[in-house]
Amino acid sequence: LDMDRMDYLNRDSFFTGVSEGVINFDRIIKMLNVHNNELVVDAKGILSVEKFIIARRLMYWAVYLHKTVLGAELLMVSILKRAKELALRGEELFATPSLNKFLHNNFHHSHFLSDESLLDSFAVLDDYDVFASVKVWTNHSDKILSKLCGCMVDRKLFKIEISSEPFDEKHIVQKRDAILKSLNISEKESHYFISTSSIVNHAYDSMQNQIKILYKDGSVKNIIEASDLMNISALSVPVKKYYLCYIRL
Repeated sequence: LDMDRMDYLNRDSFFTGVSEGVINFDRIIKMLNVHNNELVVDAKGILSVEKFIIARRLMYWAVYLHKTVLGAELLMVSILKRAKELALRGEELFATPSLNKFLHNNFHHSHFLSDESLLDSFAVLDDYDVFASVKVWTNHSDKILSKLCGCMVDRKLFKIEISSEPFDEKHIVQKRDAILKSLNISEKESHYFISTSSIVNHAYDSMQNQIKILYKDGSVKNIIEASDLMNISALSVPVKKYYLCYIRL
């Protein structure tokens, strides 16, 4: 429970039009207290805290882990991976100065510690740099990069299949073979167009940062123990789902 989470739930609900993330942050802030050098919530605010946890779970499935968001994110990852591979091979590649610096070099944590200018370069890198470059890359001679960027510009995002169980290998191979045949690419190159992994929705992790409720008698309880709602306890259990992501043919 922190200011950042309370801020982005309401803000993202407003801009996406998804009402599930609206929380009564004024009430929560008013109920915040300090007990034994720990941040707690007065018992009167428990309902607002319960709504906060439920809103987090709903917003993750409705917005942050939505199929469209996931498809766009994985497509962008493939684009940047391919662009960096080409840049490191010495191929000519348009990029803004900020993006160009990171495409043509492999920087690690130690580099940022030894060269403060790297952090300044990273700080000015934003979506304008990326999307301007992606638009130009649609006409690049590399067919993989141009295809990926064309999908992004034309909003033909990757298709996502989600399942509670890992996908059958035969199903994955079938999709991969269709992509190989349609795009006329090698199996090594296919990983830019198809991938499988998992996503986890964890609304409340009571093992790390507990939300503690302060009662009038001075006692303190974890929100799971204090709540009358059985589903608050259930929301502390991570929900894992598997996805298969691939280009639309």
